[in-house]
Amino acid sequence: MLSTFAPTPCGAAAFSAALCDGLNALGADVGVVRVADDDAAPTDLRVVGQVADGSVQTCAALLNRYDVAFVQYQDGIYGGAAGEHVLDILDALQVPSIVLAHTIPKNPTTAQRSVLESIIAKADRVVVISDAANSRLRLGYSVDPMKISTIPHGVTLPRGAAPKRAGRPTLLTWGLIGPGKGIERVIDAMPSLSDVPGRPQYLVVGQTDPRVSAAEGEAYRRFCINRAQRLGVADSVRFDDCYRSQTALTDMARSAAAVVLPYDSTDQAASGVLAQAVASGRPVVATAFPHAVELLCTGAGIVVDHDDPAAMASALRRVLTEPRLAGALAGEGRRLAPTMAWPVVTGSYLRLAQKMLATRPAFV
Repeated sequence: MLSTFAPTPCGAAAFSAALCDGLNALGADVGVVRVADDDAAPTDLRVVGQVADGSVQTCAALLNRYDVAFVQYQDGIYGGAAGEHVLDILDALQVPSIVLAHTIPKNPTTAQRSVLESIIAKADRVVVISDAANSRLRLGYSVDPMKISTIPHGVTLPRGAAPKRAGRPTLLTWGLIGPGKGIERVIDAMPSLSDVPGRPQYLVVGQTDPRVSAAEGEAYRRFCINRAQRLGVADSVRFDDCYRSQTALTDMARSAAAVVLPYDSTDQAASGVLAQAVASGRPVVATAFPHAVELLCTGAGIVVDHDDPAAMASALRRVLTEPRLAGALAGEGRRLAPTMAWPVVTGSYLRLAQKMLATRPAFV
């Protein structure tokens, strides 16, 4: 597997760790070539090398020791224009490859289009996380549609009884923080919720995205804190800047009144946070980015337009004050969760690899 990996705190690294765990549980031997832009030592024995430490040939040689190379492609992971450095590694592979395409721009630059089309041309199979991403790739790019498969983002199913909800009702957002997360949308709605019984609070959990931190420090977090103070809701908006495990985040989600994904993007066709929020069995409120429109369409959450503050405030008020609605949304999430559980998702990846090897005997 070629990907970011622990101790890097990002979604791709968390995805890779969960996928490795699932493959190991199914009896597969997994090694990881960690993409790193820091000097941090690997913390997992499955890490067999690091891109930061070696040449393209060294990285490819490590991947070539295995039956299949699984490559995660996401904006910002690899160097060069639109991550073009990954192309050199793909060229050096002697084993079949599966590329998971997290980033599929709706309106790509020339470089983004060229790199993504080249990645797909070089890969043996390509996986996307949503039907929206699948359609975008097939219709918007010059690619072989027969290579593309949709496998949902895996989720950790909650275990045991849900934590008791004590104190103020909590609206929860989590993930790496930075401009584009839309946190200010929820902050702007908080004054209108001050009359809701229990005085709801908004909890934002997550560190600042390292790339954002390197460029502008904690400017976005300070902007949000200042906005809450200016609106008179500072006592109802709380930031927790710790990196939390998936188990801890799942527990926090289960104790929340609702999970909110107020993202600015109208482009995002894959969101691991959204998938886990649905699986937590709590109501979800999200802006209308493509993955949210798709995953919430059967009733696991409420989707609001990006530029409609009144709709955001109304949706939050409804999940806080209408128990029957909140229960129905949560119930649909619980119904969907088993289809996205990591054992199911991992099995899909393993079957894809086995099928690929069976139809490409020259690689066996």
